[in-house]
Amino acid sequence: MIAPAGGVENRPSVRRLLWARGLRAFADGFVSLLLPVHLLGLGFSPLEVGAIATGTLLGSGLLTLAVGLRANRVGSRALLTAAAGLMCATGAGFASITSFWPLLLVAVVGTLNPSSGDVSVFLPLEHAVLARVVGDGERTAVFARYSLVGAFAGALGALFAGAPEMAHATLGVELRALYPWMFALYALLGLVSGVVYRRLPPAVALDAAPAAPLRESKRIVYTLAALFSLDAFGGGFLVQSLLALWLFQKFQLSIAVAGTIFFWTGVLSAFSYLLAARIARRIGLVNTMVFTHLPANVLLLVMPFAHDLGWVIVLLLVRSALSQMDVPTRSSYVMAVVTPSERPAAASITSVPRSLASAVSPLLAGYLLGLSAFGWPLILAGGVKIAYDLLLLATFRAVRPPEETAARP
Repeated sequence: MIAPAGGVENRPSVRRLLWARGLRAFADGFVSLLLPVHLLGLGFSPLEVGAIATGTLLGSGLLTLAVGLRANRVGSRALLTAAAGLMCATGAGFASITSFWPLLLVAVVGTLNPSSGDVSVFLPLEHAVLARVVGDGERTAVFARYSLVGAFAGALGALFAGAPEMAHATLGVELRALYPWMFALYALLGLVSGVVYRRLPPAVALDAAPAAPLRESKRIVYTLAALFSLDAFGGGFLVQSLLALWLFQKFQLSIAVAGTIFFWTGVLSAFSYLLAARIARRIGLVNTMVFTHLPANVLLLVMPFAHDLGWVIVLLLVRSALSQMDVPTRSSYVMAVVTPSERPAAASITSVPRSLASAVSPLLAGYLLGLSAFGWPLILAGGVKIAYDLLLLATFRAVRPPEETAARP
């Protein structure tokens, strides 16, 4: 491993990436809840809502793959700034277009995220920069902070999703007239993120190691990508937009109530990231990923059978406290088991399945929710994700990152 470039001078770079992550997560938090309501208000069916969600994930996956393969040639700062510009265009498109096919096109080529997690083109670029500027001993903690900022900001965004209903109640403004302004705000936050990315120093935004495609790490990266694709396929059944749609259908919730629920689930997820880093130091990254993720997925199997909203909220909260601990540990693990020059390609190739493999399931989930409000998407998600957990443990339990190998007696 090469040492991270510099020390103190790279801390502002970390802070800037955390600020940008927070801005984007806040935007994702409110648009993921408003997206299904806005589309239903335009006359779209649940199947068409699922198709839009599928388009966003499919487009993000293809763009992420293309960017990851060229990150060393162009530079992370330029690519992040360009992605922020695309975020502006995406928000403008959803604010002004009301027809299905043009919106589907914007979803495919844009950056809209229907999930509570980050599955966008920004993710591998930011991961590669973070891994470059911190050492092995700090890496998991920094990724935990990165995930915490994203989850907490996303939770605040979910709470903010109730703003149109509050404006409607107090000012009498028509709800359908307010939703486009929320997507315009999404575009504005993309513009601010672009300004933050432009302030990254060029020396940090470019790789210190020579550009390299996957070579010695190819087998491990492709195996991880295959497993992550299985997890992503399961997760696509319950992206936040469709989980909200299920709650709207089954319990007739308002956006404000749903936003409050997702705020608290996001807060629990945020603080679980810090706990994940501590657990990982004791039992290892892979064990932390599996032993927190597995019980969370069992709860998914139980949730559709709970007919009382109170129990569903309890299950959602408990699951949120467990299900996201694998996010910083997974990111740290991928960066640890490849060579520094392979990190941009590895980050991209292991991130792409989170979009491509999950792109089919929202469409299926929308179809199933159009047939029944029972919650079949949650059952399918839980079963697929449990299979992923068991396969990950069996395949990678013995593959340790450098800090764990050094700690062994």
